[in-house]
Amino acid sequence: MLGVRQCGKTHILKEFGNSYYENVVYVNFETNLLIHKEFEKDISPLKIISFLEMFFGVRIAAQKTLIIFDEIQSCERAVTSLKYFSENASDFHVIGAGSLLGVAINREKFSFPVGQVEILKMFPMDFEEFLFALGRESYIKKIRECAEYFSPLPEALHEEMLDLYRKYLVTGGMPAVVKEFVQSGTLTGVADFQQKIIDSYSADMAKYAEKSETVKIKACYDSIPAQLAKENRKFQYKIVKRGGTANIFGSALDWLISAGVILKCTHLLEGFLPPLAYIDIPNFKIYMSDCGLLTLKSQMPQQMMLLKDEMTGGFKGSVAENFVAASLVSMGHDLWYWTSGNTAEVDFVIIIEDKLIPIEVKSGSRVRSRSLSVYREKYKPDFSIRLSEKNFGFENGIKSIPLYAVFVLEINPLNPLSQGDLDYTPLSKGVGLELVEMAGGIREIKE
Repeated sequence: MLGVRQCGKTHILKEFGNSYYENVVYVNFETNLLIHKEFEKDISPLKIISFLEMFFGVRIAAQKTLIIFDEIQSCERAVTSLKYFSENASDFHVIGAGSLLGVAINREKFSFPVGQVEILKMFPMDFEEFLFALGRESYIKKIRECAEYFSPLPEALHEEMLDLYRKYLVTGGMPAVVKEFVQSGTLTGVADFQQKIIDSYSADMAKYAEKSETVKIKACYDSIPAQLAKENRKFQYKIVKRGGTANIFGSALDWLISAGVILKCTHLLEGFLPPLAYIDIPNFKIYMSDCGLLTLKSQMPQQMMLLKDEMTGGFKGSVAENFVAASLVSMGHDLWYWTSGNTAEVDFVIIIEDKLIPIEVKSGSRVRSRSLSVYREKYKPDFSIRLSEKNFGFENGIKSIPLYAVFVLEINPLNPLSQGDLDYTPLSKGVGLELVEMAGGIREIKE
């Protein structure tokens, strides 16, 4: 299981194990050096199982015990052992979780069992899961009903949802931060939790990256608020450092992407299928994996984020765009954007029912823009999407969706944009958890 640090992987795997297995054997390779050393000797499954039974004093039964290898990126031999469990001991159920497993996979010191391990990705809680944490399940049902027919929410509910959305821009979706907000009822203490997460990222940069790369990685990460503050949000290496180039900082940026700390949105030269045939590799935008961490890192005052967009500066638009980017990724979408020279830019282009659909993001209720019209005139999409603080509506081929309802764009057969059924169950159903206690963003757990 891949996921950025502190998105809740450990908690949800333990709960999953306790719900579906007779017992759970939990191994943390960062904190338990004795087990770490044992993997340097022999990684045959039966030897490992025998050692773990002796070490923990429990019997590990096939199909009845879940073995969790946490922080598996700290033990390269443990990653390799997954291959042998798959080939020679498939009756024993093993899950490996790692904050930086995406980085570890790219290392050359060991072989990753490609094709023999199913990879699940986990993300910070999205806004829908934030509503679950607040006990607003009925709001989600109402939003999905309105999304099916693009009928407006009652105005009072719409305003309440906008207020919660603005609070989410401050908290973001890290489970510990959301839990603090839910339990305290205020935003006062969330910054302390967010700072601890950012500090843990910095510690990972020093621990897992090559020493020569650590400074470059941190410089790229620290530059993101400045990158997004520009009117043209295309990533520029010279903003990281004067004279910066892809040759100097490219590998550092790749490290952050592999670690899941940042998200990459690639430029499309044309709005045709397949999009990968028209990508403009040198040009891209970068977002943070969590909009709350961006708000903190930019030092944007919380009270400014809570005001209506017309009453704030332009950076709130950057946070709103980051919010949409993180939401789309957590739903399984790839990130692309489109420009027409210097005259027009569409914030995102996604695939819905095998068609490229443009998305324009407006942080407030003022939605007049020429860019979407330019794209529509050139490529004639079936419809376009505008995300803003305006209510649901459908006019002149543009589907207006409130920013708080971006989760209706999820990739599944129940997508209301595809006229699907509205029956809906929360993502936490599989493990029976209150969402405030679990991490968000798991799209699939196969039993």
